[in-house]
Amino acid sequence: MRNFYITLSAFLAVATFYAQNNTDTELDKKVLKQALIYADSDVAKKSMYDIIAKEGENSTYKDSLAYLYFNDRRFSSCFMVCTDILSRDGSKQEILEMQAISLENMGAYEKAAQSYAKLTVKTKNNYHAYKLANLYYAIKKYDEAYKAIQKALELKDTGEIKVTYAVNKNYQQQVALLAAISNLKGLIEFEQDKMDLAKASFQKAVEIQEDFVLAKENLQAVIDGNQVKKE
Repeated sequence: MRNFYITLSAFLAVATFYAQNNTDTELDKKVLKQALIYADSDVAKKSMYDIIAKEGENSTYKDSLAYLYFNDRRFSSCFMVCTDILSRDGSKQEILEMQAISLENMGAYEKAAQSYAKLTVKTKNNYHAYKLANLYYAIKKYDEAYKAIQKALELKDTGEIKVTYAVNKNYQQQVALLAAISNLKGLIEFEQDKMDLAKASFQKAVEIQEDFVLAKENLQAVIDGNQVKKE
């Protein structure tokens, strides 16, 4: 009986030592830091997974893992990590935005719109409302798109955000967000057969930014009775 007690005690001591070392994340964090310095995202991800496994479900390194997947354009993986994080804390706006962008890049526009709708409520950001309207427009939910673009017009504009448009294969144009909002409003109104309103919206977009190529073309298209160019 005594021999068994000594053996069991020794086993428990070894197990305790192993458990303590198995949960020590200092080495993993050093490896992670070095991997990030050397821009080795694969090693960095492996280190993050090791840290998360040791810290548990609520590890803050899940946030870092989501950012890493996002920067690597691994949108499917980013979406899944973001969804896991938000299931425990739905208040994280940057994680919600990464989830929305990931869904959009995956082509899941309906679900992306749901994420942007939540984001717009949280941030009161006119760019998020614009993105929501754009997604509804893409899936031809024009009534919902119109409500979202009206919301974008109501919200404060910082004047800092630009929207990129492909003018042709060789040229992209940076456009002020307010001009982009007016152009999208015109596109939605065009699909709703509100031609006078569409014309006014395209005109407004050109007034905001005189060199806005797409808005100028859409304005001329409405005047000539032709099809507008979508975003």
